[in-house]
This record gives sequence, C-alpha cells and structure tokens, in this order.
Amino acid sequence: MLRWYQMRLAQRPLLTQSITTAVLFATGDVMAQQAVERVGVEKHNLARTGPVFGPVATTWFKFLQEKIVLKNANATIAARVMADQCIFAPTNMFVFLSSMALMEGSSPKDKLDSTYSTALQKNWMLWPWVQAANFKLVPLEHRVLVVNVISLGEWVTIEVIGKWTDHGV
Repeated sequence: MLRWYQMRLAQRPLLTQSITTAVLFATGDVMAQQAVERVGVEKHNLARTGPVFGPVATTWFKFLQEKIVLKNANATIAARVMADQCIFAPTNMFVFLSSMALMEGSSPKDKLDSTYSTALQKNWMLWPWVQAANFKLVPLEHRVLVVNVISLGEWVTIEVIGKWTDHGV
C-alpha cells in the first residue's frame, strides 16, 4: 500500500495529495458529526464535509521548499515556519472559517468575529512545532499527509473538548 501511494505521489503529486486530503478531511468531519456530535445519518451535513486543502497546501509547501533557502539549515526551517504561520495560517484560517460558515448556512462575518482570533491563537500553540518537525524531518511529498493526519486528530479532539465543555465536563 505504501509503495502504491509513493508511486502515485511521484506520478501525480497534486492529485494524490488532494485526494488524500479530501478523504482524511471527510473522515474527520464524519467522525466529528457522527461520533462526537451524534447528529445521525439523516441530519449529517454533507456540505460541511467538502473543503479541499490539498492543492493549496501542496503548492504552498513546494513554494516554501523552492523559495526559502538560507545558508543555515535550521535558519531555513525557522524561516519556513515563520512564513507558514504568518502568511499561510491566517489566510487559511480565514478561508476555512468563512467557507464553513457558508456551508453551514450561517454568516461568515459572525463566524470570523466570534472565532477567528481564538482559533488563530490556538493554531499557534500547536502548528509551529508540527511544522518545524515536518519541514526538518519529512520529505516534501509527505508533508501534506503529515498535516492531514495531525489535523484529523486535532479536529476530533476539538469536537470532543467542545462537547465536554457544552455538558459541563
């Protein structure tokens, strides 16, 4: 299976990473809606399961790999993390929250006003560390997969904690 995946990555990296992202994102959303929120199949919000992060992240990671290259390897990693967290993270968070609001039938402005700042601060507690390890240890073609797997865990964790908080746990 891993060999097949690596062959697909080599042959069609953008398509392979996009499909992988869509599958993992959908898996996380289905887990959140069914296992945590317990909305049931009849009330499952299919529109919410839709966003695709893969092409954007694949292109972004390639851009960082090609354009941010310093003489010192650790300085290169730090610069990539800084660019990722100061340019990509705020933009991606804005697009993600806005699109989720639209798919849920609510106001993007209200969603951004109520969650953007807190979500971005929480992002900065986890993702700089993940991305530092990702940029240092993981080959370019597997970086989106690492982000997807961590995101899947993060998504479910946020949903579970949200439910605990809603029920006073």
